[in-house]
This record gives sequence, C-alpha cells and structure tokens, in this order.
Amino acid sequence: MKCRNEGSPVTEMRISNKVLKAGVLPILLAGLLCPGAARAVESPRCTGGLQLQLSAPLASQGSLLVAELRSSKNISEITGSWMDRGLYFWKANPAVVQRRSAARGAAIEQALVGVDLEKAPGAYPLTVAVTMENGDHATCSAILAVRAGKFATESLKVEKQFVEPNEKQAARAVAEQQKLRELFDHVTPEKLWRGDFQFPLKGVTKGTNFGKRRILNGQARSPHTGADFPALTGTPVYATQSGHVVLAEELYFSGNTVIIDHGLGVYSLYGHLSAFDVAAGDDVKAGGLIGKVGATGRVTGPHLHWGVTVNKARVNPVQLVALFRVRRKQ
Repeated sequence: MKCRNEGSPVTEMRISNKVLKAGVLPILLAGLLCPGAARAVESPRCTGGLQLQLSAPLASQGSLLVAELRSSKNISEITGSWMDRGLYFWKANPAVVQRRSAARGAAIEQALVGVDLEKAPGAYPLTVAVTMENGDHATCSAILAVRAGKFATESLKVEKQFVEPNEKQAARAVAEQQKLRELFDHVTPEKLWRGDFQFPLKGVTKGTNFGKRRILNGQARSPHTGADFPALTGTPVYATQSGHVVLAEELYFSGNTVIIDHGLGVYSLYGHLSAFDVAAGDDVKAGGLIGKVGATGRVTGPHLHWGVTVNKARVNPVQLVALFRVRRKQ
C-alpha cells in the first residue's frame, strides 16, 4: 500500500501478515500509518522546541487517533484540548523514547484523540500547553479535519417495549442515560492500563455493526455505538484492559452491563451479558473474566455489545486494539 502527499515523493508502507491477521487493515487504510500526510492539511505549529505529530492527517466520525508530543526538555505539566474537551497525556514507555528519539533527554508524551460517532464534519483546532521543569512555557496548535463516516443502514425487529416504551420504562431509560453521562464525565487522572488493548472474546479479531444506522420496527433510531460479537450464551467475556469497574448492573437497553474505567477518560462497556463475574468497585486486570455473553436488554439474539468512549467520544473499539498494536511495531 502507498501513501501519497501533495508535493512530496511517494513512500511505501509495508503491511505484515501479522498486522493483516490482527484485523488492522481498515485502520491502515484510514491513514494511521501515514503521519506525513498531515502536511497536506496543515502542519502543527509549536514553540519552545516542541514537536507535535498526529497519527493520521484527518479523522472520520467514530475514529480514534494518537497525538504525540516530543520535547528535548523534561516536562513538568502538560494540558491539551480538542473540541472543547480535554486531552489527557501520559509519558511514553522509556523504550519507545529511546527507539524514536536520538535527542539526549528527550521526552515523549502521548494522548488519545477520540472523534464522536455523530460529530459534525468540519475542521477543529487542537491545542497543547506545556510547562518545562525549568519554568519555560511552550505551546502547540493544529487543525484536525473530521469527515463523515461511511455507515450502512440495517432494519431490525425487536420487542415493542424497546421502541415504544411506556411512561415508566421511558423514565427509567432517561435516568440511566443521565447516570451514564455523569459517569463518563469523570476523568481518572492516572493511566490504569498497561500495554496493548485486546478483544473481549477469545479468538476474535474483528467486530461488526459499529456506526450502523438502525431502523427498529420501521422507526429510525440512534446509530449503533459499539461493536457486536455474535456468540453462544455463556461464552466468557474478558476485560479489554486493566482498570476499575464502575458499573455492573442491568440497564434497560443494554441489559446486564459492565463498564470499566481505564483512566485518562477511557471507558469500555460490555452489554447484554447473561451473568456478571465482577461488581462495581472491583479492580480488574487485562484479560480478567468479567461476565458471560447473553441476550438481555434490546437484542435480536445472544451476542456481546462492546463499546468504548474516549473523553466522552463514542469511538470504534476495534480501532483501540489496532492502534496500539500498530504503534508498538513502529
């Protein structure tokens, strides 16, 4: 596969068989391994010797990128924002710093940039402000373009109560949505994960239905905010990464649901479970058993609904897995 920038020579991008088997190809096609293409849009502007690089030149609805900040000086404080939401940085692994930077004492900070599934297409500013250990201040700014996603439409038949709930059911659903909004508003300031993210079922390398526009019982409804994994009832479900369980209860639409806080505004959700193996307040490790596949809530059959939010943006969870794997290989 080749990546082409205006006014620059064509560079070749090599794709290994391992990457293909991991289901990463759609991410690569979106440009995640062509950071140089950002120059065709607008190069980030920095002061104080900082360098800012985005993992893709532009984004689409529901996608996920990494912002990487490099400094030759040690950083004591860093803040960032995009779309009026915070960007939460963590220090890159020392081995990554050594591999990517020849500058002595160089620091590399990274942050996830999530584009909500229904964010309007357009160009949005991204800003970063840094205070060095010696008291110096520096900034970076960039413009990240968001394009419309390409999502299919599907028609499904579900129980009437999930399309036309009665007054009591509707009130319950509204209260639960408010509870989830308040939960996702909280940002744990520490990174609770370590290493790559993983799929929540053993042996799977891709999910389906993310972003699909749904027609339920003939009525248009909100887009599908997660990836689906058809599986037999009772199939074990595992935590995609380490974190803190903040919810494990039955919800009206998603049925038996577990939500894990991974820190820095990253949450994963597991819906329609038949059983729980964790409770709110538990700490879990990556790959730890959290529940079993079921058919609770609004479903047409047994499956796992897996969702991810990054700074309140609903993003494709499959990209979270692919993005970390790809960057580790760079």
